[in-house]
Amino acid sequence: MQLTHGNLNFMALTLVNHMDLNREDHCLLILPLFHVNAICVSFLAPMLAGGQLSITGQFSARRFFDDVARLRPTYFSAVPTIYALLASRPENADIDVSSLRFGVCGAAPISKELLTQVETRLGLTVIEGYGLTEGTCATASNPVNGVRKLGTVGPALPGQQIAIAGPSGEHLPRGATGEILIKGPNVMKGYFDRPDDTSRTIIDGWLHTGDVGRLDEDGYLILVDRIKDMIIRGGENLYPKEIENALATHNAVLEAAVVGVNHLTYGEVPVAYVVLYPGQDTSEPELIAYLSNQLTRVKVPERIHLVDTLPRNPVGKIDKIKLRAKAAQVA
Repeated sequence: MQLTHGNLNFMALTLVNHMDLNREDHCLLILPLFHVNAICVSFLAPMLAGGQLSITGQFSARRFFDDVARLRPTYFSAVPTIYALLASRPENADIDVSSLRFGVCGAAPISKELLTQVETRLGLTVIEGYGLTEGTCATASNPVNGVRKLGTVGPALPGQQIAIAGPSGEHLPRGATGEILIKGPNVMKGYFDRPDDTSRTIIDGWLHTGDVGRLDEDGYLILVDRIKDMIIRGGENLYPKEIENALATHNAVLEAAVVGVNHLTYGEVPVAYVVLYPGQDTSEPELIAYLSNQLTRVKVPERIHLVDTLPRNPVGKIDKIKLRAKAAQVA
């Protein structure tokens, strides 16, 4: 896709102001620099603010805490997987993160439970945001200083607009669920040499994200899921994120991912893959019983697999394509 210098400059300046960065700020790079989050949040923003960036190499939890204690950064940006690893450190671990003003979480949704766990364990404010590469990184974000709403990704950043669209593209009122549309100087020029894809994605200046969400009464965006990840079971639309969030409320669950698999009767059914916190123990029947008290029957996974790790893409997001293939083989 084509991101212009204007896109990048607008985004970097927006982030400098939103995160209140100045020459005293120092970012510790966690994500790979081929990713727009790392380019804008970790690199361009502190550079424009006259600050500092430290690049230390491939992430590991032990190395992270050593680097923070040694280099004394003021912030970093990471994905939920990394925050899960940080939160799983023993509570009696000797760590020093006193230099950090805040952490940024993006690239994939994080559950309220994990966010609370991270903030409690590390004594660190974490601001969750939302965006995509086509929108030059960030479109919404909870503020560093201001009202943060856990379970939301914050309001639209200055200079941008967010709308929620219905099936025919009509804009819906606050509280209604539909496709997230974004508009502003951050929207890409287009997909390189793919004019048809560009015209389907950008309509009248609005970028159709393919994500599902809703705006609350204060204009804070709540993510529901990706349209393409939706599971249709017996004609009913199921959003994996709702099931994943329910699993995340169990004390033993560190991470969860839900995918759809083919079913002769229902067309598709949900299947879950779960990673537990170190030292915790549970079982598939216990988790199914737990979910049965929180979700309607059609949303309870047909199977829950306990695994050591979840497959990742190079940025650290859960690779649901690989999970679907794995689930199909088991089915």
